[in-house]
Amino acid sequence: MMEYQAFLSALKRDPLPHVFLLAGAERYFVDRARTAIFARLFPGGIGLQDGLQRLTGTADIEALLGYIETAPFFADKNVVLVTDAAFASEKKESDGAGKARANQKMDRLLALLADMPAYSYVVFQTETKPDKRKKFCKTIEKAGLALDADPVRAWNIGGWLTAKLQAMGKELDRDAYDYFTGAVSMMREISLEYLDSEFDKLTLFSNAPRITKREMMTVFAGIPEVSSFALLDAISERKVEKALMLLRRQLADGTYFTILLALMTRHVRQLWQAVLLQKKGVRGRALAKPLELNPFIAEKLGRAAMQFPEYALKDAMLALIDADYLLKTGQAGDELLEHAVITLCTAPRETA
Repeated sequence: MMEYQAFLSALKRDPLPHVFLLAGAERYFVDRARTAIFARLFPGGIGLQDGLQRLTGTADIEALLGYIETAPFFADKNVVLVTDAAFASEKKESDGAGKARANQKMDRLLALLADMPAYSYVVFQTETKPDKRKKFCKTIEKAGLALDADPVRAWNIGGWLTAKLQAMGKELDRDAYDYFTGAVSMMREISLEYLDSEFDKLTLFSNAPRITKREMMTVFAGIPEVSSFALLDAISERKVEKALMLLRRQLADGTYFTILLALMTRHVRQLWQAVLLQKKGVRGRALAKPLELNPFIAEKLGRAAMQFPEYALKDAMLALIDADYLLKTGQAGDELLEHAVITLCTAPRETA
């Protein structure tokens, strides 16, 4: 199975396969891959309305076989889009007779997918990650193209970023790149649709080929998680006065206590994890995958974590857990966040 960019490259080659599998939870990749397939099958959209058939998860294999084997009437090709079909998972029937019938149908389908009629194409789309060991997946990989659309995380967003910048004809300067990777590391969930649209906005600021940090900040600073990046950076640097000032500014600007609490808790947890991982010999950019962070940010976090005694991180984590409970029960407010910041920033530094 292929990653997104490799899939698009393969899609441009001739001859065009007749079978496709778009699998994974990253809808940004799945939707664009499907659009690219249709663009090749129906240039300019001509014939799409008459040539495209849709089947859903309730469809039986027999129905799909019928669509594939029936010659088109109003178009020059049949294209069948099968969305989350239950049979694609190759689930086993419980009784012997049912299992035999299901196996016969699946065998017929696999044989047809391996030798498709010249006028028919099938696109399977599912959010479920397929089992590559199954015949269904192996058949499609051999006869066609299969996309593995895993969700993008902060630590592996580099591929998407490179492709997006190439499409824009731009690049990030060093400070802009540092800001972007830091901003993405703050996001609880990464929406490529959102990032894609925000990068498109950057083209409105300047025609210059290089994007600056100031331009990045103008576009992304409105996101609560991102606007809190400076606060967490100050905590990492153990600059207590700056951290308290930024915390109070965030609260005054209307950032919810709960958002700041969640971000601070996550940051302290990552610092603590980095301390434990480095004790096991995992250092530098090797921290990226276990922490699910961009390698640059993981390396930076690792350096910061070395300055914190483990007890201070533990005490801060307990203080934040208490703050969560006391906030929900109406017994406390902003002062608990300030207490956690002071605990972190003023604890004696870790010594080698």
